[in-house]
Amino acid sequence: MADSEPGIGKKILSFFIKESEEPAKAVPATKPAAEQPAQTAAPTVPNVAGTMNIDRKFVEHFVSLLEKANLPGPDYFEYKQALQNMEGLGLGEEKQFQAAWASFKAMGGAKETSILQSSANQYLSILDKDRSSFLKDVEKAIKDRVGALQDEQKRLEESNNSLAQQLADIQKKIDENKNRLGQISGEVAEQSSKINANKDSFEITYLSFVEQIKSDLNKINQYLK
Repeated sequence: MADSEPGIGKKILSFFIKESEEPAKAVPATKPAAEQPAQTAAPTVPNVAGTMNIDRKFVEHFVSLLEKANLPGPDYFEYKQALQNMEGLGLGEEKQFQAAWASFKAMGGAKETSILQSSANQYLSILDKDRSSFLKDVEKAIKDRVGALQDEQKRLEESNNSLAQQLADIQKKIDENKNRLGQISGEVAEQSSKINANKDSFEITYLSFVEQIKSDLNKINQYLK
């Protein structure tokens, strides 16, 4: 797609998710603005294949990433848009892919399907590179947040082993340390759960994007011979 084309982000978005088509409920004009309910987007949305719900914040992240990386001229996304336009025409899947290819070429696109494969693979590479960067950030977050707590936990346990051998007047200190250890265990579990949940959400969204592009590539190779 051309970089200057308006609405490219919205078009890319439509390739990967199904936005709700239900009309927004009107709020009575007489109701004070302060009492009107805020319109907030659902945290997850169904992917275009209808196989899973994926995290909206990562959907928007990937769409922004692909929008910025958009290659000049007709490519995989241009073909994807032509393919999307074939929906509802009563054509079988193979005919849709072939008709979209004819439409793509009529728009001035390349005459060889290699442009679809090369551009789609470039976008897959961009997604994969972003995933690698994200996972490094996850590892760093675990080390910074959880690692420090685990180090403190270890130090306090060693301290308790020593304090247990001392006089009774230090029992109060031991009890205080044990109380803190209980708090740390909860914090470790909480931080680990949050980070891993965010990682799982990223992975699900990443797999949805990659599977969609790979599915299209398989069908391009199958149907556009």
